[in-house]
Amino acid sequence: MAVNSEANSISISDLSLTFPNGFVGLKSTGLQIQSGHFCTLLGPSGSGKTTLLRAIAGLITPTTGRIRIGNTDVTDLPVQARNIGFVFQNYALFPHMSVAENIEYPLKLHNWKVDARKARVKEILDLIELPHAAGNAVGQLSGGQQQRVAIGRALAYKPSLLLLDEPMGALDRRLRQQLGAELRAIQQRTGITAVYVTHDQEEAFILSDRIAVMAHGEILQYSTPADLYARPGSRFVAEFLGEANLIDVQSVAGDMAVTAYGPLPFTAIETLHARHGQPSLLVRPEDIRFVDSGSNHPTPVLQAEVTRTLFLGSRCLVSAKMKDGKTLTVECGKSDAPREGTTCGVTWASSASIMLVQ
Repeated sequence: MAVNSEANSISISDLSLTFPNGFVGLKSTGLQIQSGHFCTLLGPSGSGKTTLLRAIAGLITPTTGRIRIGNTDVTDLPVQARNIGFVFQNYALFPHMSVAENIEYPLKLHNWKVDARKARVKEILDLIELPHAAGNAVGQLSGGQQQRVAIGRALAYKPSLLLLDEPMGALDRRLRQQLGAELRAIQQRTGITAVYVTHDQEEAFILSDRIAVMAHGEILQYSTPADLYARPGSRFVAEFLGEANLIDVQSVAGDMAVTAYGPLPFTAIETLHARHGQPSLLVRPEDIRFVDSGSNHPTPVLQAEVTRTLFLGSRCLVSAKMKDGKTLTVECGKSDAPREGTTCGVTWASSASIMLVQ
C-alpha cells in the first residue's frame, strides 16, 4: 500500500503571496520536503502556515515562486489536477452518508469501477481500524473516529500528498496525543508525504520528521524536532518550542558570557559575528539543578529564592527569583522541589547553556 517514491517530494522556491488588500501573507519562502516525510508547519495565528498549505494545495495562487511535486511543476495547475488529499479542520464529512459511503465518494469522482471501489473501501477501513463501522452514519461516531474517517477518505484514491489543516484543533489534549500517534502510524504505513498545519508544538513533536517554524509570513527555521529544541536559531524559536529561560548577555569573552549574574560558560552553536542583535543565553528548565550553595561544582552556582512551585504530577515547575529580580523556571522531580520561600543554589552544565542572537 506504500506510495513512497521521489514523485511525492515537494520543492518550493521563492514563493510569496500578497493579498489584494496589500497584506503580505507569505514572504519569499523556500522549502524542501523529502518523499515519505511528515512535515509540520508550526507557528502562531497569522504566521502564514495555512497560507503556505493552501498554496501547495492550489486553493490560492501565489504572487511569485514555484511549487513542484516530484518532477512536475504544479504552480499553475488547478486543485483537481494536483492529486492531493486534504483533511480540513472540521473534517467536512457528509452527514447523510455512511462511513463507507464517505470513503467511497472520492473514488466515484475519480471514476473507479464498482469492484475496485469496494476493495479499496475495505482496505481503508482496515487501515483506519474502523471495519465494524462501515454502515454507521458519521454522526454516530466520536470526534476521534470522525477524524480517522476524514483521513481515510483523503487517502482513498491514493493521492501523492496528504495535506492536513489543524484537523485536531477541536479535540482535547489527551485525544490529540492518541490520534496524533495513530495518524503518524497511518502515514508511516502508507509512506505518503504529509504536510500538517498546527500551532501546537507538542503535536508537532509527536508527528513530525521535520518542522518548519513560521512567524510573520516566513519560515524561521526548518529541521528535525530534536534539533529545533536543542539548537534553536533565534529567541522566537526557543520560546515557541517549550519552556525557555533566556538570560541577557552584556558581553562575550572567549567561552564565557558576562551577565547580570557574573560570567557564565556557554556552548556556541553558530558564529556570533555572523548575526546582529542582543545576545542571550538559553537554558531549558530541565537542565537546571538545585544544589547546596556551599558545595563545589564545575560550573558557577547562582543564588535564587524559590517563589512558587507548580505540581504537575510526575514533575514540578519551580520559579526561582534571581538577584536582579528576574525569574528562572526549573523543572525537577516532585521529591526534589525545595520549599517556597527558601534560598538555594542553582547550576547547569556549560553544554546546556546555548548562545542565541535575537
